[in-house]
Parts: sequence; C-alpha cells; structure tokens
Amino acid sequence: MNIQKLIGERPMTHTQLMILFLCFTLNMLDGMDVVVASFVAPRIMSEWGVSAQSFGMVFSAALVGMATGAMFISPFTDVIGRRKMVLLSLITLSAGMLLTAFATTIPQLIGLRLFTGLGIGSMLASLTSMAAEFSSNKHRNLAIGFVLGGYPVGATLTGLFAAELIPAYGWGSMFLVGGLLSTLLFPLVFLFMPESLEFLLHKQPSGALKETNRILAKLKYDLIEALPDNKQNSSLKGDGSVVGNIKSLMTSEMRDSTIKLWISFFLAFFTLYFLMSWIPKIAEDSGLTQAQGAYSGAIFNFGSFFGIVTLGYISSMFGLRRMILIFMFLSSVLMIIFGNVDLSVMLYMLLLFVLGFFVQGGFVGLYSVAARIYPMEIRTTGVGWGIGLGRFGAVISPALGGIAIGMDMPVFLIFTLFAIPFVIAGLAQYLIKSDQLD
Repeated sequence: MNIQKLIGERPMTHTQLMILFLCFTLNMLDGMDVVVASFVAPRIMSEWGVSAQSFGMVFSAALVGMATGAMFISPFTDVIGRRKMVLLSLITLSAGMLLTAFATTIPQLIGLRLFTGLGIGSMLASLTSMAAEFSSNKHRNLAIGFVLGGYPVGATLTGLFAAELIPAYGWGSMFLVGGLLSTLLFPLVFLFMPESLEFLLHKQPSGALKETNRILAKLKYDLIEALPDNKQNSSLKGDGSVVGNIKSLMTSEMRDSTIKLWISFFLAFFTLYFLMSWIPKIAEDSGLTQAQGAYSGAIFNFGSFFGIVTLGYISSMFGLRRMILIFMFLSSVLMIIFGNVDLSVMLYMLLLFVLGFFVQGGFVGLYSVAARIYPMEIRTTGVGWGIGLGRFGAVISPALGGIAIGMDMPVFLIFTLFAIPFVIAGLAQYLIKSDQLD
C-alpha cells in the first residue's frame, strides 16, 4: 500500500481534520510556553533588580533547550513514533512550566527554562511531520501552516492573559496557567491522537497491522490483510537508527538542500526571536504602559496567525519558495520602517500586526519546505535538525538584543541590523532545489 499516495490524492476526512486541530492546539500551548518569558520579563526585572543583559540569558536558556530537544531528542521520533514523542514532550514541558512558577533566582529560571525547552523542541518536529503525513497533496502547505499557526495564537492569548494576570496575581501566575493547560491536554492526546500511518507501515512496530487497520477504518479507507514488505532500503532513508538518520541528511542527494535549509532557519530564527523577545520591552521604553507593552506582543502574534495561514493557502498557487522570499523581503522593509518612524499608539499597533503577518508567514513556510524535501524515514530528523540548528540563531539574538538595548543603541539601528538576516534567509531557501517543492 502506498499510503502517502492514497492520503495525498483523496479529500480530507473529519478524522484528518481532528488530528490537525489537535496538533494546532498542542502548538498553541508551545506558543504560550515560549513567549511567556518575554511578557514576564519587565515585572521580574523590576522586582528582582535584574538588567536586560542578565535576563537575556533566561531567553537564551529556553532556546538552548529547544535546540537540544529538536536536534538530539526529536530524531528518536523516526524510531519510536510520532505519538509517543508528543506524549513524552508534553509531560516534560508541563512539569517545566509548573515548576518555573516557583523560581526565586535567575539561575533557577535559567535551569527550568532550559528543561522546558527540551519538551518544546522535541515536540514541534513531530507535529510538523504529523501535519504533512495526514494531509492531502493539495492542502499540505495549508495544513502545516494551520498547525504551526497555533503558535502565534497561543502567543497572542499569552499577551492577553499577561495584561490581566501579571498586575493582579504576579508573574508566576502565567507559568501556572500554561502548565495547567498543558497538563489538561495530555489525556486528549493520549485518547485521540493516532500514530502516523506512514510510520506504522514503514517501521512496522509490534501491533502495527491492528493499529493500521484501526486508523484506516476511521479514515474510511479499505483495510489491509498484511503489512507491506519493506526490506528494500537506500542510503537516503538511513539505516533505521538515530545516528544513521542524521547521517542521511548529508548524503550526496540531500547535502545541498540541507545546508541551504539550515542557513535559512538560522537567520530566520535570529530575526524572529529578537522581535518576539524584546517587542514588549521596546514598547514600554518607547512610552507605552506595561499593559500596552503586553498588548503589543499579542498584536504582533495575532497578525502572525493570518500571515501563516495566508502563505499556506497562496503558496499552492504561486509557489512555496517564491512566496516565502516575498514575505521575508517585505518583513525586512517593514522592520526598517518600524524602527525609523514615530507613530501614535494606534498606528504602532497596526504596523505590529502587519509586521507579524509577514514575518511569521515567511518564517513558518520554512517548515513546509523542510517537511517536503525529506522522505518519511528521516522527515522528523530533518525537520528537527533544521529547527535545532536554526534555534542557535534564536539563542544568540535575544542576548545581542539585550546588549543593544542596554547600550541605549537607537531603535532604528537595532531594527535595521536585525532585518538584514531575514532577507538572506529568504534567498537561501529560494535556492533549494527539490522535486517535492512547487
């Protein structure tokens, strides 16, 4: 059975839509967990007397954890399965969020954000693979975009919660809410998220035939009497081990695409996480209130959701790589304008919405590129390493942003410097050559 062709050519069923919505919800919690530090930063810095340079290490700690989880934990997904990895990741990030609420020192915050980042980083690649493997060819970019659109929705809700909860209940309330929501989601994932059919048919773990037919019945597909013969293998697909899968990313067939993808992810993460980490603080330094600073981050992420879904929809008509390049170029132009123009509060928020639209829309398109260029056997490994290596850019940029802000560098210069890498990221992904793209 060619399950990839079968799912790719048939209309989406209610079961597939339910899986995508569940992945969307998980990614929404990821968004809450990642950006919560940027919203509590002004309060903690004020209460503890912490400088921007010191708190930049808290941002970076979570990103180091995410990079480590994506590169060295998520590859196990291609060995143990997508569903198991999602459940393990959810346990990790839930525990990390709940414990962070009771931190009393910067070293504690750094350690707990690092631990939480492991769960977030190891989950995201699995969600991307699930979206790709349960969606039709026609709607695959849109499905991946929708799932990853949960991230800015979660980040937006975090900003709205922050504006109300932090003044009333303190910064710890944000981590408690995030941890409790993650914990409540665990039984839903356990009961309703199936394993990937491509994984079951190719890896054939114990009970694979029974589980495959259970999922096929839900999808209203014909059942099978036996599993396919998968003895044939190639260097491109690895040897089935984690190390073998990682090595497969640099075979002669994949090396050029992999390197360009890594460059694009690194530079895109570099720009994006500067914006996500410091927009609330920059807004307050520009004269906005603490509540308006929180809302500014929420509006940036609100615009992101529409940008992500829009790119996923139009990329099937105009080309995925071409639309990513256009979105990233426009993002850089808007960043330069944002840093150079004095605006009223209303126009400030409007520009943030548009900036979020193009920045996140172009950025999330890279996940669709990664999911398409790698075969199923190494897909999560490929996506995970792209995300993981990219997050080193995210590790560096908040710290550099903190240094620049602490030095009182002009805002226009900061935004101009951080806009340039985004254009280069767009060019790098545009040069990837693959039969699976466009």
